[in-house]
This record gives sequence, C-alpha cells and structure tokens, in this order.
Amino acid sequence: MKKWENLIRLKESGLVAVIRRPKKSQINYIAEALVEGGTGALEITLDTPGALDMIKELKEKYQDRVLVGAGTVLDAVSAKSAIDAGSDFIFCPIFDPETVQITNRYGRISIPGVMTPTEIVQAYSAGADLLKVFPGAALGENYIKDLQGPLGHIPMMPTGGVSVDNVETFIKNGAVAVGAGGSLVDGKAIAEERYEAITEISKEFVKRIQRARGK
Repeated sequence: MKKWENLIRLKESGLVAVIRRPKKSQINYIAEALVEGGTGALEITLDTPGALDMIKELKEKYQDRVLVGAGTVLDAVSAKSAIDAGSDFIFCPIFDPETVQITNRYGRISIPGVMTPTEIVQAYSAGADLLKVFPGAALGENYIKDLQGPLGHIPMMPTGGVSVDNVETFIKNGAVAVGAGGSLVDGKAIAEERYEAITEISKEFVKRIQRARGK
C-alpha cells in the first residue's frame, strides 16, 4: 500500500530532483533547499561517493516529508543495495528487466529509462510504474505528445534537458512528472553556497507544473 501512496505523491508533486555527485558536506543543504521549494522527490545518483549513506540519512531525516531514491541504477544488485538503504524509488537510465522485478519485489517504485515506443511497452509490461523518457530534450517536448495517441495509458516522465522554460510544455503534452538535474540543482549556486537560489528555482518549477495542469 505504501508504494502506491508514494507513487501518487510523486505524480502529484510532478518533480524529481536529480542530485548528481554532491559532496557529503553539501547534501543536507541541497536537500533542505529543494524540500523548502516544494520538490517532492530527491534522487541521489549511485555514481556519487557515499550515495547509499546519503540516501539512508536523508530518508531518516525527512521520513514521509519527501521521497528519497537512487538514480543511475544499472543492475538489480545495485537496486537491492539502494532499497536496503531506504530508497523509495529506483531511477534507471536504461530498462533492465531484473532491476524492475527486484524493485517491485520489495515494494518500491520502478522508473526505468526508455526511448522508443517498443522499449516503453516492454518496460511497462515488465512491471515498471513510471517510464523515464530519456534523454528528454534530445527527443523534444513534442515526442511525449506524439506518444500519447497509442500509449497514453502509460505514465511517462521526461528526464534530461528539462528546464523551467520547457517544463510546462512537457506537462501539457502528457508527462505525469519530470526529472530535473542541473537546471534545478544549480552547480554554481551550490559552489557559492547560495542554497536559497535552489529553493527559488524549485518553487518556479512547481509553479509552472501546477500552471500547466490548470491549477
């Protein structure tokens, strides 16, 4: 039951922050800034040194206040390690059937990366909860719209190149959520310790997502 509640929360928020390779000394400031700005899910990529410890600490700190999960997950072994650390969701750049299976087995949200209509259907049939259409910007905002005709029953979220300038178009074209990396988790702001800037960017993303939904 918890998984489905989390899935509803993720879709309602509509925004997953892709936090790639943060320093341990920065992660709490970044997370707080994003949560303060209304971001509903925090993804720590597994290519981050100490990623599993970060996931565990953030989950313990925020509990149900925000979803915390693992990104750049390439196989089932990595997925299980992330789940053991407390991940609410498993975000992948690829579609690996075993990773989807183990994520479902332990009641977590499975979000594999796909590009083609064939991959989308295969991943959804394998039990994926959401489909990460990646790379989003390379395919363009209209790609999601084009997929809605034959595949509108499958929930999709573009990731890669999503920004405040195109997020409304993605949502209007049928995306149930988006994943945002550098355009949201601003590396320059982090380097200069201007975490309030990340809060403001997060608020702008949320505002535009809600506006695109007519709210």
